[in-house]
Amino acid sequence: MIDHRKLGRELDLFVSDPLAGAGLPIWLPAGAAARHAVEEYVSELERRSGHQHVYSPPLGKRELFELSGHLGYFADDMFPPMRLSADDEFVLRPALCPHHALVFRARGRSYRELPLRIAELGGMYRAERSGVLGGLSRVRAISLNDAHTFCAPDQVGAEVAEILGLIRAAHAALGVRPAGVRLSLRGPGDKYVGDDAQWARAEELLRGALAGVAYVEAPGEAAFYGPKIDIQIVDAAGRESTISTIQLDFDKPERFDLSYTDSDGSRRRPVMVHRSLVGSMERLFAYLIEVHQGAFPAWYAPVQLVLLPVDDGQAEAAAELARRAVGDGLRVEVAAAGSLGARIRDATRRRVPYLGVLGSREAADGHLALRLRDSRTLPPIPAATALALITRQVAARAADLLPAD
Repeated sequence: MIDHRKLGRELDLFVSDPLAGAGLPIWLPAGAAARHAVEEYVSELERRSGHQHVYSPPLGKRELFELSGHLGYFADDMFPPMRLSADDEFVLRPALCPHHALVFRARGRSYRELPLRIAELGGMYRAERSGVLGGLSRVRAISLNDAHTFCAPDQVGAEVAEILGLIRAAHAALGVRPAGVRLSLRGPGDKYVGDDAQWARAEELLRGALAGVAYVEAPGEAAFYGPKIDIQIVDAAGRESTISTIQLDFDKPERFDLSYTDSDGSRRRPVMVHRSLVGSMERLFAYLIEVHQGAFPAWYAPVQLVLLPVDDGQAEAAAELARRAVGDGLRVEVAAAGSLGARIRDATRRRVPYLGVLGSREAADGHLALRLRDSRTLPPIPAATALALITRQVAARAADLLPAD
């Protein structure tokens, strides 16, 4: 069975060291390179859709999370407060939404600013039990692709539809294959905040946004503050989990007394839409490693091109070509030690998309013989043409390594 933990070790993507602690993986250079490429893509996708990015600290005063309701409804999943003095306690945050509420209320807001989309790739922490931790799929330190839209009630439907479009675009680029859509609703019990009217209104809005989309209802799976649309995935072991989510929240704006000035000069309460396009980087990559079996699309492969000089006579030409490729924005290595066959096998084992063989004839002619990780080969072509081909495929975030034509 494909297991991201085994592939992660074989491909040097991440390591889990007992000295660091369970559920606290360390991203190695190869994994960090792939993650950075994905983060850049998602950030740009958000920027183009009108999101404004912020940075906020991964902890806050105890009072912040009392106000947000997390300590009252979510304390079992949080780390204990850290007491610095009798009246000064801090908490590692279990979510980013309290800080984003503070962003909204940092100054007065007008209806002209809405919808206000605040995004962040931020750290948060969950006190997961040791028995459920595993690789990247269940961790205690979480890097979440998160955003909160503050909008007028009549903007919610369009905003949710827009977010669903962004989720589809991100999934297509990354190679995510959703298993289904779930409408997560309130269940019985007192673990939810807000009144029945708020919940009914929020559920009605989400159902409207899902018109024409096949989904299942899941009572009891809502967040403590509101219902949500969850995009589900299934890993190689058949376990289902949520990769992307959209959540409606009427509660936080009340708790934080958020308001904006409407066109008639009155003060109005915004709706807070929580959303994550791709979830946490940890769970996302646990899934991507398995679904691609480590052979990521070229645009976020850790190394995109390995240059293989046949012997020392091509070392200088390979180094110069590597400099040009790096200048074009590619992630490149030169592998010169060992037999050519062994180097090809090693690069293929590492799932490097493109291998460039450089013999004496290629070096003299300024050509490069491209070999793909799936064993397809191209006849020698001008090195500039080869680099342009790779750069185009990467820039297009293409699933295939060669152009369709």
